[in-house]
Amino acid sequence: MTPAKSLWELHLSVLLFGGTALFAKLIPLGALDITVLRCAIAATCLALVAKARGGRLRLGSGREYLTALVLGTIVSLHWLTYFAAIQVASVAVAIIAFFTYPVMSVLLEPLLERKRPQGRDLLAAATVLLGIALIMPSTDLDDSTTQGVALGVLSALLFTLRNLLHKRRFSHHSGPKAMFYQTLVAVLVLGPFLTGKATAMTATGWALLLVLGAVFTAMPHALLAQALAKLKVKTVALISCLQPLYATALAALVLHEVPNGRTLLGGLLVVSAAAYETLAARSQKP
Repeated sequence: MTPAKSLWELHLSVLLFGGTALFAKLIPLGALDITVLRCAIAATCLALVAKARGGRLRLGSGREYLTALVLGTIVSLHWLTYFAAIQVASVAVAIIAFFTYPVMSVLLEPLLERKRPQGRDLLAAATVLLGIALIMPSTDLDDSTTQGVALGVLSALLFTLRNLLHKRRFSHHSGPKAMFYQTLVAVLVLGPFLTGKATAMTATGWALLLVLGAVFTAMPHALLAQALAKLKVKTVALISCLQPLYATALAALVLHEVPNGRTLLGGLLVVSAAAYETLAARSQKP
């Protein structure tokens, strides 16, 4: 596979990840039902992908299964809060709030290693806080936009914790295999709380769920794994910062959600800080 083809696959995966947000508005279900059904479809597809690549699905030890259980639980709550943020606010607000996670990562990782964050990391964090302040109309939790920001930031924190644990305990597994276990656990954890409203959905609703699970969940994870094998990690991380741009543009085209000036400026600050931290962190690695 050529680097150019890998680059196109990477952009496609980031575009699909961004497009995931649309389904929180298009599918007539609550965030929990969407999360469970999405994960059930994605787990099936990811298992097929992992087996097609000749790998085995079994893990090596009981400790790895315990790690998969913890990771899957965190992922289930991350996706639940992410979809809830979109449903109570807008795609742009939710994904900008969620994209605080790169800065959270560079602040939390040194603390886990008992190191002090660097000055540039604190500056990036301040920039992110300013960006979040711009998109929040008030601190009143009765306001839907404020609720969306709060849920988006909580989703970012959960995603950060998942990434840090995955890096230390589960990164030796392939992307499809690792995500198979995490989506499977998400179904087991949240499944008992299904409302049953999906039984009343039309064929269109089920078709959207299938597209969400197979095309917008399983496929981008498989594409991202392929891109990581051919491209520099820095390249992958920086292009991933385009996800809010793709998601906002798709929301404007499909849902007619056009963010206001404050949201755009806040998003610019948050994404710029994320891109800066990504570039700075990667440039320090040999």
